[in-house]
Amino acid sequence: MPDALDIEDAPALLAYLQRTGRIASGEQPRIAILQGGVSNRTVWVERESGEAWVLKQALAKLRVPVDWFSSPERIHREALGLEWLARLAPPGSITPLLFEDRERHLLAMQAVPQPHANWKTVLLGGTICADHVRQFATLLAAIHREAHGRADLAEVFGDRAFFESLRLEPYYGYSAQQTPDAAAFLDSLIRETLACRITLVHGDYSPKNVLIHEDRLVLLDHEVIHFGDPAFDLGFSLTHFLSKAHHLPALQGEFASAAREYWRVYAEVLGAPQWAADLEPRAVRHTLACLLARVVGRSPLEYLSPAERLRQRDAVLRIIPSVPATIADLISQFEEQLCQLSSV
Repeated sequence: MPDALDIEDAPALLAYLQRTGRIASGEQPRIAILQGGVSNRTVWVERESGEAWVLKQALAKLRVPVDWFSSPERIHREALGLEWLARLAPPGSITPLLFEDRERHLLAMQAVPQPHANWKTVLLGGTICADHVRQFATLLAAIHREAHGRADLAEVFGDRAFFESLRLEPYYGYSAQQTPDAAAFLDSLIRETLACRITLVHGDYSPKNVLIHEDRLVLLDHEVIHFGDPAFDLGFSLTHFLSKAHHLPALQGEFASAAREYWRVYAEVLGAPQWAADLEPRAVRHTLACLLARVVGRSPLEYLSPAERLRQRDAVLRIIPSVPATIADLISQFEEQLCQLSSV
């Protein structure tokens, strides 16, 4: 049995790195805990040479108010994601994998160089850069396009257990329990999603998982990557633009425009493959489901106030009975419902 290791314990981590030969026995790197994640311990290590790493160690119980468990084996799915996405995504958009330890459920990747900024923080600060939105769309479309129909990827990423435990159950399943009026819609979407195996799906495609370095986007956090329905990535990511439009009413029009541009560029880069013929209506359904899940599910958006969460829930419940056919119509209806509910 391996020794127990908590990488947030700096002396223990230092001893581990030296003992395993990752660094020299006398080397004294700088070690700092990185905040913000709920599913992993994450630590920054800067070596004496100036080389910087990020180490991640998966938690069995996630750091959220409600009970939420997932096997720490998922860190090795992330390692696979790092290896494969580096081949599929635009150059420089994926951090290189350095090593993984299967016994202690951790991995190390090359750190994104300083200075860098978290895109979620930038957006919440009110800065919306059209080029960043286009890069975000291009990156996702490239992954979906390049991975489509790949039998090797379907085999490597065919197990969707982590996607189910970290996304479908806590987002859709739990939300269905909390919101009976949406239960039939969500239950149907779960079945539809499980039946769909089209291409590689990141599963956590969010501005929170993007760093900006030298005006280029770098994608992080790949632990729920799997072969499935690309519409989930679209719904998950569009939700972040629309929820910020809700949260920052002075910038609602700009965020809504960013969501429209995101979908336009994604569709343009993807092209018009036959497999994507019904992608947009599926993406609409996933966007509605994620908008609801991020206010009533196990992982609510922390920046939304209680009143905003209720308003977002009610807006989605008003739209679900007659689901729009297009992303553009969904964005317009969501804006309209927020306006009506804000005036009540």
